[in-house]
Amino acid sequence: MPNPKHKISRSRRDKRRTHKKLTPPSFSVCPQCHEPKLPHYTCLNCGTYNGIAVIAVEEA
Repeated sequence: MPNPKHKISRSRRDKRRTHKKLTPPSFSVCPQCHEPKLPHYTCLNCGTYNGIAVIAVEEA
């Protein structure tokens, strides 16, 4: 099993981690109710996924 021969400094370690930046989630538009939703997720507003009613949503 290979092991590191020298200590990796905090600066060098953090330089390697800079590419994994946090980005806000992208949104798509629901084709039924035109509300923003996460892609590949059921719309929480109308309860449809890919044009099919998946969950029952109470109308307020």
